[in-house]
Amino acid sequence: MQRELHVTPPTSAFSAFALEPFPNLRPGDDLAHTILRVLDQTGGPLQDEDIIVVASKVVSIAEKRYVNLATVTPTPEAEDLSARTGKPAEVIQLILDESVSYILATEQGPVIARHRLGFELTSAGVDRDGAQGAWLLPADPDSSARALRDALITFTGTDVGVVIADSDGRADRRGATCISIGSAGVAPLRITEHDGKRQEETLADMITGAAGIILGQRGRGAPVAVLRGISYEASDDGVAAMLHHSPRS
Repeated sequence: MQRELHVTPPTSAFSAFALEPFPNLRPGDDLAHTILRVLDQTGGPLQDEDIIVVASKVVSIAEKRYVNLATVTPTPEAEDLSARTGKPAEVIQLILDESVSYILATEQGPVIARHRLGFELTSAGVDRDGAQGAWLLPADPDSSARALRDALITFTGTDVGVVIADSDGRADRRGATCISIGSAGVAPLRITEHDGKRQEETLADMITGAAGIILGQRGRGAPVAVLRGISYEASDDGVAAMLHHSPRS
């Protein structure tokens, strides 16, 4: 049963800032403590209703979602797709393993996959790490967002929300953008109303897009941003609540 959405008060203005310089995380590092340490050094304390937007890559690092490509055995399907797209067969195999279906945006790719979590993502969110490895998405991004939000509230006593962002390309255009893959404390959808018309909007993606201007893409080095002043409804529904396809094991 879907939760009833209420009209969200409008946001007239908001501010945003990156947490930088942000250290390079190592697998298993405590992400919440790292965020708070950088805040203490650069950005000042969190405020109630702040939204912390975190790049999925650092969540994956903290959760040890690394795969050594030497442990991956490509299937004939992966070998064929590798020849067509130019991607290593081992990376293609990870994409297939993480997906329930896929298409090629052009004859040479990129691979647009429906991830088993229900997202439609370029390369199923598999992020190659040099020649030897790759990073997978967090196993349960909504759960990851809740754990991070709970830790930040415990350590600071401040009521905040968390959104996990992923860099993604689209099948119909060049370039990359940002989408949400996990959230906690922030309703992923909102209802706006004007002149008698009601509209359901993907607020979590809008938040991620705004943060993406700061987060940037590869090499930016600022994987966490704080957005302040955005009106939202508190909820732990998570991004999964707005997907058409339910996660698959």
